[in-house]
Amino acid sequence: MSDNNQVINNYHDEKRLQQILLPGGHHWSGRVQRGTLLQLKALSENANVSMYCVNAEEKLERFNMPDSLKAQHTAYLTAGNVLYSDLGRVMASIVFDEHGWNDVLCGPSRPEQIIANFGQKTFEQARNDMYQNGIDSLLIEMSKFNLSAKDLSATVNLFSKVTPDDEGNLTYQATDNQNQIIEMRFEMNCLVFLSAAPHGLDKSSNYQPADIELNFYKAFPLNDKDICRDSCEQNIRGFANTTTYYAI
Repeated sequence: MSDNNQVINNYHDEKRLQQILLPGGHHWSGRVQRGTLLQLKALSENANVSMYCVNAEEKLERFNMPDSLKAQHTAYLTAGNVLYSDLGRVMASIVFDEHGWNDVLCGPSRPEQIIANFGQKTFEQARNDMYQNGIDSLLIEMSKFNLSAKDLSATVNLFSKVTPDDEGNLTYQATDNQNQIIEMRFEMNCLVFLSAAPHGLDKSSNYQPADIELNFYKAFPLNDKDICRDSCEQNIRGFANTTTYYAI
């Protein structure tokens, strides 16, 4: 891991601002300031974190999955890619990714998917060990900021890879994610919503969503060369749009 640590440290000074444990199946939300680096560490296999974000100052500006894929000519997100808003601004950058493939096509898991895959355990039956799904988890967190189902669109499913067959059917690829790290640098002040419920296509035999360690750091300023800004011409323009937004 020494080589990986050397790469990671290029983006922050290792002075952790806060650490939060996100238990498997649970959810979290918070305001993440521009210039903050969020490190997510999967603590066991088949990890999944469905992430959604909006502009903290103007909640009508949100993560836009189609524009993020189209602008960067990709069908998934990984290191070197960014999350675009629907106004063409860069919200966050993936500066480090040990998993290498983060699904943006499937969205958060739905209640019927979790029931079909794992069965059902309600709060009355299991209290905090109830079986949870991504959509309901995210909506619980979004409601704390006066957002509702009409405000939720596609998510980034971190640590999750899906692949198509010749007919276009998508299949979840089970992975031993233990100790894998993804780092995201925030370029805008964002409200961030996370769900650690299983991926909707996860066919594991048991409901055992992975715990996720969240670590927050102060990100280093962008250098003359940057893995995300310089990965394509559109990203250069997207970063410029974000810079202008905060300069005016």
